[in-house]
Amino acid sequence: MYEIDFLPVGNSNGDAICLQYSAPGGGILVHVVDGAYTETGTKIVEHIRRYYGANFFINHMVLSHADNDHATGLVEVMKNMKVQHLWMNRPWLYAAETLQHFHGLYTVDGLVKKMREMHPYLVDLENLAEQQGTVIHDVFQGARIGNFTVLAPSRERYIRLIPDLDKTPTRHSATDSFTNYLVDALKKVRDYLYETWDIETLSNDPDPTSASNETSVVQLGVLDGSHILLTADVGPEGLNEAADYAARLGLLTPPSFVQVPHHGSRRNVTPAVLDRWLGPKMANGSVFGTAYCSVGDNKTDYPRGQVSNAFLRRGYPVHVTRGEQKMHQSGSPGRGWGPSIPLPLAQEVEDKAKSAA
Repeated sequence: MYEIDFLPVGNSNGDAICLQYSAPGGGILVHVVDGAYTETGTKIVEHIRRYYGANFFINHMVLSHADNDHATGLVEVMKNMKVQHLWMNRPWLYAAETLQHFHGLYTVDGLVKKMREMHPYLVDLENLAEQQGTVIHDVFQGARIGNFTVLAPSRERYIRLIPDLDKTPTRHSATDSFTNYLVDALKKVRDYLYETWDIETLSNDPDPTSASNETSVVQLGVLDGSHILLTADVGPEGLNEAADYAARLGLLTPPSFVQVPHHGSRRNVTPAVLDRWLGPKMANGSVFGTAYCSVGDNKTDYPRGQVSNAFLRRGYPVHVTRGEQKMHQSGSPGRGWGPSIPLPLAQEVEDKAKSAA
């Protein structure tokens, strides 16, 4: 038995995912991934108590990465529910290993202090965990979280990305930062392209996503024999690292269920990485699995048409939240939410978006 619930996240894009599934040794595990914004945290608590049971607590709570639209809601969850295990990466723990990138501007203690100041919600989670006896874990490649294995990020790659995070001090050599690439991307004009089933315009060389997104935790679960891939906001680099590790474990096979990364941004997937994970393009109308994409209520331009089309061509119709709860399940009771209708093939797609995303 398993159930994967994508909760609505309000007007802005964000992620809030609740799972319950049969544990290997018996019983049911509750597993939460990200919490969007503060008001969404309240929805997560209400959802678990209403649908999973009033006496349930959270066995595993995972913060995929330190962006506000994933982290702040989890503070509210921890204030109102028991959490056994909290999985999150805290950049200040690696201050000594990244100090050289800041050209003598900080001592180790000074860099730790600055990083903590720039991540107040991570500090709140840390303090709440200590107060209620929650075990905090780093979350790197190879970790086991319930029925899930962490495929990315590796510890090495996470540390390499820390100096380029938006919420760390600016590294001495600004030209090494992702930020300059994104600023240039914002200046590009917007065009429209026409796609058919046989014409795919998604780039294999997109503008890079943010360093923070590339630190996202990628989890692969095996639930009732089905492979479940949760990607958060990861980009092509992280998806390829995850695929390499999954291949070493003998787990690189098209999943039954996949989360569309970063709300359907075109900077986060390429045809090549989708081929690795989902397989090549299929005949029109073929369905192999299911894809979910979390988007804000008013974000009608997400997921990008090039992205949803690319998933659809590989046999993964995309279902979006946009103000609605979405459930993917096996052996779990229905919730009476009504059927979900996937997105059709988009014929007119943006080439250069307003934000290049």
